[in-house]
Amino acid sequence: MEPQKKLINAAESCVDEALLGLVRASGGLSLLRGHRVVLRSDLENLKGKVALLSGGGSGHEPSHAGYIGAGMLSAAVAGGVFASPPPGSILAAILSLHNAGASGVLLIVKNYTGDRLNFGLAAEQARNQGVAVDMVIVAEDCAFDQPSKAGRRGLCGTVFIHKLAGALAEEGCSLAQIVSKVTEILKGIGTLGVSLSPCSVPGCLPSFDLPPGDMELGLGIHGEPGIKRSKVASADEVVKTMIDHMTNPSSQSHLPLKSGDSVVVCVNNLGALSCLEMAVVTRSAILCLESLGVVVARVMSGLFMTSLEMAGVSLTLMRADKETLRLIDAKTTAPAWPNLSSVCLSGRSYITEPLTTSKRPQDEKHSEGPLSPVMHKALEKICSTLLEKQEELNSLDRASGDGDCGNTHAQAAKAIQEWLHGHVVPGCPGQLLLVLAGLVQEKMGGSSGALYSLFLTAAAGHVTEGRSDAVAWANAMNAGTEAMKKYGGAAPGDRTMLDALCPAVDELIKLTTAPSGGHMAVLQSAVKKAASGAEATRDLKARAGRASYISPNLLSLPDPGAVAVATILKAILEVLEGQK
Repeated sequence: MEPQKKLINAAESCVDEALLGLVRASGGLSLLRGHRVVLRSDLENLKGKVALLSGGGSGHEPSHAGYIGAGMLSAAVAGGVFASPPPGSILAAILSLHNAGASGVLLIVKNYTGDRLNFGLAAEQARNQGVAVDMVIVAEDCAFDQPSKAGRRGLCGTVFIHKLAGALAEEGCSLAQIVSKVTEILKGIGTLGVSLSPCSVPGCLPSFDLPPGDMELGLGIHGEPGIKRSKVASADEVVKTMIDHMTNPSSQSHLPLKSGDSVVVCVNNLGALSCLEMAVVTRSAILCLESLGVVVARVMSGLFMTSLEMAGVSLTLMRADKETLRLIDAKTTAPAWPNLSSVCLSGRSYITEPLTTSKRPQDEKHSEGPLSPVMHKALEKICSTLLEKQEELNSLDRASGDGDCGNTHAQAAKAIQEWLHGHVVPGCPGQLLLVLAGLVQEKMGGSSGALYSLFLTAAAGHVTEGRSDAVAWANAMNAGTEAMKKYGGAAPGDRTMLDALCPAVDELIKLTTAPSGGHMAVLQSAVKKAASGAEATRDLKARAGRASYISPNLLSLPDPGAVAVATILKAILEVLEGQK
């Protein structure tokens, strides 16, 4: 099996190039020459304050260098992908911060043996050089009921510690005060991960094998296996399983959580979930916690501590009192910290009522007029003709589209027939056109529904009870067609319904100058033009609509949309001819 492809230049240079990409893209960051150490570019602002240094293996981006900024980390040191950083670089970072005038340096370390050893060694060496250094170890993983001697792993809860310690340092707290406060808060933090896929280190095979349709609960951020494999369930079920496990008192690594507790929630994308899935999981987490009586005070959802391209999510819960929330809400310039709202999320009203819209045109009471009978007849004829042509239009559409053109027109026809049974046809043609626009928009669906609805809505304003002569109708048809062109993006010659409609409308414009005796001849000519326009679409290349994706040599039949328009116009003409 070939290693998973990645968009990099080379496996051996990807870490350094990624660090350079991060630093070049942010004016607040700087790179320490000769080391994989990213620093604040304004180190002079650390004078007299405690500096914060974190770090670990690469592959967890934006951790840790994305959290560098005023109010968070002062520097971060990176190892290779999933590899602990060397003590020499950690020491170089500590000395840079000390040299900038920091009153002390706090190391924030995830609980992995390599990290503890390397950060610990650098801390001892720095102390020998007279630097005030202390270390906080984050071990908030809730996966194992009985953790081994190595203890619980450090996961995404580390990001909360960056934020809380950073806010305290910014306020001028001493090293001892910060250590004591975050150590206390750490007791109320728990994290659990679940994944639907493994990840692969650049140049290597995937870290473990996870068959499609399976998920792994409680895995680490380096692809270490978890505690339980099962079939992928729904988001709600997965989140409930996670929260139940995290808060289960029979587990030694559980997070004690009771009804009435306030929490900050971090829904962390392990790398490859879509934003859509993340939002679904976030909803599940909020609802699940609220069902336990827990108050959800803040939520952050996104990429905070990843595991390369692992398709999974981790949930971090932190019990939070007012003071903790104040520190979470404190401003920071760190690019990867989200722009959170400082409002308690549980209990707030989050639905806005829409304006009560006026009644739909098709529901309003209309009064009949002299034109009602003929318009009623024309509609009946159009509907029955479209229903007769349903299969013909479908088969034309099968050649160029999804084969449902007849069905969509039939749906519209049935909706109009149903409406005619229960309503009178308004005497005002414009009102009728708006009724039809409403019916078509609701019942026809698809882009043809939108196009007909646009046509009818744009045409409606041009014909009223007092203004319904031939000129008004010609102007209405023209306005409707122009709206179709404007929003649909097609023009005559693109093999669409416009190829039947436009020639007919061009002909109908002659009504504006024709003597009243010549009106019927213009109508007859317009219907002929529509029919020949539809027929001519056999030889046109589709440039708009779904048919434009089909190979041109498959399109030897006329366009179904154009045929439908020609059919409708012919039906209207037949009714008008019968009126004489």
